[in-house]
Parts: sequence; C-alpha cells; structure tokens
Amino acid sequence: MHPPDADLDRATIPSLGRSMTAGALTSVDLTRAYLRRIADVDPVLRAVLAVDPTALRQARESDLRRERGQSRGPLDGIPVLLKDNIDTRGLATTAGSRALTVPPGADAEVVTRLRAAGAVVLGKTNMTEWGNFRSPWSTSGWSAAGGQTANPHVLDRTPCGSSSGSAVAVAASLAQVAVGTETSGSIVSPAGHAGVVGFKPTPGRISTAGIVPITARRDTAGPMARHVVDAALLMAVMAGSPAAFSAPATLRGARVGVWRRTGFDAEVDRVVAEATRRTRWS
Repeated sequence: MHPPDADLDRATIPSLGRSMTAGALTSVDLTRAYLRRIADVDPVLRAVLAVDPTALRQARESDLRRERGQSRGPLDGIPVLLKDNIDTRGLATTAGSRALTVPPGADAEVVTRLRAAGAVVLGKTNMTEWGNFRSPWSTSGWSAAGGQTANPHVLDRTPCGSSSGSAVAVAASLAQVAVGTETSGSIVSPAGHAGVVGFKPTPGRISTAGIVPITARRDTAGPMARHVVDAALLMAVMAGSPAAFSAPATLRGARVGVWRRTGFDAEVDRVVAEATRRTRWS
C-alpha cells in the first residue's frame, strides 16, 4: 500500500498507528511514501538536506516489532525529520555550514529517545546557517549547505527561521513530524509562516546534549507537526515522558496564558479574544 499525498496531509500519528495495527499499512509503505514525496517536491522547496540511507531498514525493523506484538508505542514506525544542528549518527550535522561535514560519532540525546521509541529517522532538514547567528544580516532559510528553503505556500516568500526546513517539510508532507530548535523564535516563527504546529518547550525540559549550541540558557529542541496531537506525542518522547495522549474531558481549573493585544492586526486580536472566551466556558 502506498498512501496518496492527500492521505499524508490528513493523517495523524494515532490514525497511522491504527492502520498499521490493523495490517492496512506498514511502516515501510509509509516511509516509501515520504521518500517519494521528498524526491518529487523537495527539489523546489529545498527543505531536506539529507535522507538517511537506513530509513527503510529502520521501517522494516518497526514492522517486525509490530508483527511480534512488541511495538514501542505511538511513534514506532513514524518517519521523523531532524533539523541539521542535531547530532545524528551516520549523517553530517552541519548547522547549515560547509565547515561541519564530518558525521558525529553518536546521536544527540533527543535522537536516542526517538530511536528508542521506534521512530524512523528519515533525514536532516535545512536551516538558517548557524541558527541565524552567521551575521547580523542572515537570510532566513538560507545556508551554505542547503541553499534557500522556499515557503511552501508562496515560493518567493520567506519561510522564516531558523528551523526553516523542519517547518516547510512538515507543511509539504515530507515527513509526519519534524524536530526543530529554538533560542528566540526559531520554531514558532517558521511554524507560523508555514501554517503548522510548533512551540518552544521550557528550556531544560528536553536535553540539548548533542545539539549545536547558541546559548545554554535559552536553547531547546521542540516539536513541529501538522496536527496538535502529533506535536504532543512527539514532545512526550523528546522529553522522556510516556508517549500517550488522551484529551481531557474539560479544561475547567486549568491555567492558560493569553497574549492579548499584539497590535499587529485587529482581526487577529478579535480571533484570539473569541478563542479565549470559548475556552473559558469549556
């Protein structure tokens, strides 16, 4: 079975897991579909720097675990892309620079956790070189290693950065989910420009061991996905928490922070106010 692109757009990790458990889909099928999508679409977008040559082998191993009743959880068999400042065994970690071309000897801690959860490491994504700290005039989404990543919705517009490739890859269905990193805006800004889910976890929640640093006080990895549930599941694995998700029956009693009156757009302020009103009564 090879899922059509439209199914990739709509699919969530839980729905893919149900299909694999029912025997209607395999991780090999899913991984091949994403590899085909990368080959077809990425020459225009330039979001993916490198594909892991072991991806299909990882997928076959996942399928064997599932056949034996030994699935490792919701992310088992799910293809994941990683920003190219995250050490990944067997693949160069360039931070977008031609100066870093030797593959690291070990995975970053966050990659170790993803592999332990059964995720298929599909490859590495382009980024703004050195996390936007190459110079005071860095161009978002450009690196010497990967060139200029394009906005997937309007090709001549900025994808923002620095997790440009991760955001664009998720928006264009080049992987189910992706990992980005943020010091100040590098997940949330490209997520907003690409129209995907992305957030900056509290620094310290996710290990930064094996990630090219900017500042230890503010750096963190974070999830990027097309669906909120997928971002929640990816976050759980990255943080070393149980990868389970169940929607709460109510938000009553929860404390939610709201950014009011951003001043950028009156219509945006109105939508935020309406969402806040509905949440308060949920």
